[in-house]
Amino acid sequence: MKYTEISAKSVSELTALLKEKKVLLFTLRQKLKTMQLTNPNEIRDTKKEIARINTAISAAK
Repeated sequence: MKYTEISAKSVSELTALLKEKKVLLFTLRQKLKTMQLTNPNEIRDTKKEIARINTAISAAK
């Protein structure tokens, strides 16, 4: 998801999306520990999306 798509959303939508991405990151890390994750790059991508969402939230304030 690109920053332009994220910045068009409201703050409440962004916080809901942030919570969803943090839960996804937690499950990806659990899968990595149990050797069930096939693509470890998903963790990096999810962390970048979380950073983009945090940036959009701080810019909206």
